[in-house]
Amino acid sequence: MFREKKGMPAYQCRSLVVGFLSLLGMSTSLAGASEDWPQWRGPERTGHLAVGQQLPAKLSVEPRIRWRVKCGEGFASPVAAGGNVVLADNQGGRETVRSFSVVDGREVWRADVDETFLDTQGPRGPRCTPLIDEDRVYAQSCRGELKCLDLASGRLLWRTHYGTNYGAIFVGEKGATPGAGRHGNNGAPVVAGDWLYASVGGTNGAGMVCFQKRTGAERWRSGNEVAAYAAPVVATIAGRSQVVNFMAEALTAFDAATGRQLWRFPVKTAFARHVTTPIIQGDLIVVGSHQYGLFAVRVEVDAAAPTGFRVTEVWKSREAAMNFSCPIAVDGWIYGLGPAKDVVCVELATGQVRWRQEGWITSSADKAHAGFLTDGKAILMLVDDGMLFHFAADGAAARELGRMQLCRANWCNPALAGNRLYLRDNLKGPGELLAVDLSP
Repeated sequence: MFREKKGMPAYQCRSLVVGFLSLLGMSTSLAGASEDWPQWRGPERTGHLAVGQQLPAKLSVEPRIRWRVKCGEGFASPVAAGGNVVLADNQGGRETVRSFSVVDGREVWRADVDETFLDTQGPRGPRCTPLIDEDRVYAQSCRGELKCLDLASGRLLWRTHYGTNYGAIFVGEKGATPGAGRHGNNGAPVVAGDWLYASVGGTNGAGMVCFQKRTGAERWRSGNEVAAYAAPVVATIAGRSQVVNFMAEALTAFDAATGRQLWRFPVKTAFARHVTTPIIQGDLIVVGSHQYGLFAVRVEVDAAAPTGFRVTEVWKSREAAMNFSCPIAVDGWIYGLGPAKDVVCVELATGQVRWRQEGWITSSADKAHAGFLTDGKAILMLVDDGMLFHFAADGAAARELGRMQLCRANWCNPALAGNRLYLRDNLKGPGELLAVDLSP
């Protein structure tokens, strides 16, 4: 009925089809933007579903797996948008991005990204979750290769390399090398408007770099921060659009338009295992490290400060220190994995632990992982032994609503698009990519 006009991007044509069918009151298998999970931790990079989406009232007794396909080694989580499920894995010793049909798991295309590497942290394979934006896919390798691919075909559109082009250093597990230079570039770049922001980690003025997302042209580079493993976020704080990231030696922010480093809160730990994506609630920012603890800083306008901003620590909690699993925030509470094989609920304003739940985590504390997602009322938590927990987003007490054994061992943050949950299970080697139906 609709034909793609010459020069019209495929994603615009798909949008016309979806819109037309919606006017007729017809259902469509094309996923609308409101049901996509296009990037790390969801539509807004917070673990929250899109506005209007809801989790199921309860989980089924047994998982309803609609399809499953074999996948190679790696820790990168799947993403889903526009009828595509995209995953990065190890294929023949190469970090590879593959696209699958949401309908039946059929592989549509695959694209080479970079050579793999191996260390003591896990299998040989990609660790950075791809990013889907409009008709593009952005993939970042452990070694610092960044590629922009066509979503429909996987064709290379532009590329850059953090080491070759920006002087970032990647050496692997040698000496006291900190952050991404040790275990790879894990923190997924973020898109805001026409711009892609990446934690490049060049200490010669290229700690963060902003690219024009469609062409790869550099807009700005700034700072001398070494990259850690956390993913950057873009948010308006104290009236300014800021790129915030937890880097190897500091929690810091850059002006989104100019790249000027606005503030810096030093955090020095051994090997800079800084993993948590910043949680931003108003002027409060929360991140955590297994050594430093979970902590919150407040960012305020200060005319006397050199950059016009002041940052101060509001609270720090060692009893809620989080290792390498990212927490979520709901209605003034933070939910995440504590340091003692427990799930903790922490008051956002004060850092006080409201409740702890033991027994949900079975692995050792230093290896425990969970991926969280929420609709603001309830939370789904996929833990590393493959159990999916469903519990209330309730600051008063831990209230389990159900559980389901979903897969094998994993360190995956699942993607929820429509009523389907996409995840991978291959903690110690090759595994599977699964599509699980959560509809009532």
